Amino acid sequence: MTELAVQFWQQLLATQMLEWVAAIFGLVSVLFAQRNHILLYPAGLVSTAIYAYLWSRAQAGLYAEALLNVYYFVMTLYGWWHWQRAKFNTALALPISICTQRDAAIVSAIVFGFWLVFYLLLLQTSSTVPVWDSFVSATACAGMWLLARRKVENWLLLNLSNLIAIPLFLYKGYYVTAILTLLLFVVAIFGYLHWRALYASSKAEDKIKADGVLRHAQDKLPE
Repeated sequence: MTELAVQFWQQLLATQMLEWVAAIFGLVSVLFAQRNHILLYPAGLVSTAIYAYLWSRAQAGLYAEALLNVYYFVMTLYGWWHWQRAKFNTALALPISICTQRDAAIVSAIVFGFWLVFYLLLLQTSSTVPVWDSFVSATACAGMWLLARRKVENWLLLNLSNLIAIPLFLYKGYYVTAILTLLLFVVAIFGYLHWRALYASSKAEDKIKADGVLRHAQDKLPE
C-alpha cells in the first residue's frame, strides 16, 4: 500500500503544467454549472481546448476523448451564445426541465450511435482502449446534449461517463485528471440534486400562477 501511495505521489509530481491548468479550469466550470452560472462557459472553453490537445497526442492515445473535447468546445460556445441571447430576450430562455420519452429515445440513439462511430474510428488508430474510450465519450456527448437543453438528467449521463472515465485515466497514468473526474463525480451528484430542486420550485411557481389565473377568471364569471 505504501509503495502504491509513493508511486501515486510521484505521478502527481510528474504531471505536466498543462494538465493541471486543464483540470483546474474543468473543475471551476462544473462548479459554475452546478450553480447555473454563465461563467461555466469561459472556464469550460479553456479546459476543453487544452484537453483536446493533450488527448490527441500519441503519448496519450485517447483519441475519442480528444474528439469529445472538440465537441465540448463547440457545445460550450453554442451554450454561451444561447445564454447571452436569452439575457436580452426572455422568450429564448430554456427553463430547467426533465426528459420526455422523445428525449430519452434521442439520448439512447446518441449513446449507441456515437459509441459505434467512435469505436470504428479508434480501430484505425493506435488506441489500446477503443471500447472503453469510445463509451466514455459517447455517454458524455449525450450528457452535453441534455445540458444544452437544460435537462435535469444531464447530470446522470455525465456522471455515468465520469464513473467509467476514472479507471481509464488511472490506467493511462493521468492521475490529476482522474482526481478531477472523481471530484466532478461528487459535484455532479449535488448538481443533479440542485437542478431537481430548481425544477420542483419552478413547477410549484407555475402551479401557483395557474391557480391565480383560474381564480381570477372564476371571479369574473357572472353570478
